[in-house]
This record gives sequence, C-alpha cells and structure tokens, in this order.
Amino acid sequence: MDCSTVAWKAQVTEMDDFDEVVRLYRPRIFRYLVATLRDRDLAESLTQDCFLKAWNARHQFRGDSSLMTWLTRIAVNLVRDHARSQRMRFWQKARAEDIDPADIGDWLPDERSGPEQSLLAREQAGAVWDVVKALSPQQKTVFLLRFVEEMDLPQIADATGMNENTVKSHLYRALRTVREKVGTRV
Repeated sequence: MDCSTVAWKAQVTEMDDFDEVVRLYRPRIFRYLVATLRDRDLAESLTQDCFLKAWNARHQFRGDSSLMTWLTRIAVNLVRDHARSQRMRFWQKARAEDIDPADIGDWLPDERSGPEQSLLAREQAGAVWDVVKALSPQQKTVFLLRFVEEMDLPQIADATGMNENTVKSHLYRALRTVREKVGTRV
C-alpha cells in the first residue's frame, strides 16, 4: 500500500468520527469565515452550515485533497453563495417598480460606512438602477447577467443565444452608458 492510499484511508476513517473532525477543523474554518466576513454571528452560522454540508456529503469525500482543503472549499462556496444571495436580494428589491432609492442602502453590503457614505451609496445605486432600466433589452440582460449573476462572457453567450462578440459589444455599450450617466466610479 503506497503513502497516498494510507493517507486517504486515514482521512476516510477520520470522517467516521465526525465529532473529532469538527473538534479539529472547526477553529480554522471559523477563523477563515470571520476574517472573510467580518461578522462573528454570520461566521458562526456558516461554520455550522459548512460542517452540516460536509456531514451530508461525507460519502462524496474521495480523499483527492486533504480533509481541511475539502472543508475549506465548502466554506469558500458558502461565502460566495452568501454574497450572491445578498446581491440578489439587493437586485430583487431594486427591480420592484415602487422602490425608493433611499431604501437601497439597506441592501448594500458595507454597513460600516458612515451616514454620508451611505447616502452617497444609496444615491449612486439609485442612479445606476435608473440607467440600467433605460438600457436596451439586450444591454440590460447582458449587464444583469454579468454583474448580478456574475456569469462570464461565454456563459452569457450560451444563456442568451448571442455569440460572444455580440455579448462583449452589448456589455461595452451598457457600461459606457452607465459610466457616462452616473460617473466613472461604476
């Protein structure tokens, strides 16, 4: 039996004692999440989610990487999913026709900014959304898929049925319009 097989068997055996896995790896996962999110309560919640996901997917752990790497990958995905859901809540609220731009600041990710910065952010977000609503349907679609859904250009091309150069063109025009009307900070 080679070294990698022995290591894999040790990790799979380690997964059998999940309380020990949590005891050993929870501090590192929690530390990563706190450092990334800067929110202790959210980090605690996502740490629990990480180990719950790991427990539910323990049969999928093949030992291709270390157990710590596998758990970290789960944590990274949870952070990305959380950020995406925060952005989605912002855009879902912003899409409502009766939105008041003053309410948008509640959905912006940086809650540590002062009242002046919050006001400026709300005003800019409202201005961006006003410009986005006025874009052509193709530009609006490409803009939202790129910046709300975080899709890359080939994915957008597949999703819309446009070729990639057409996607680039619509995205370029949308960004140019938003920058011209809102400012260069976008």
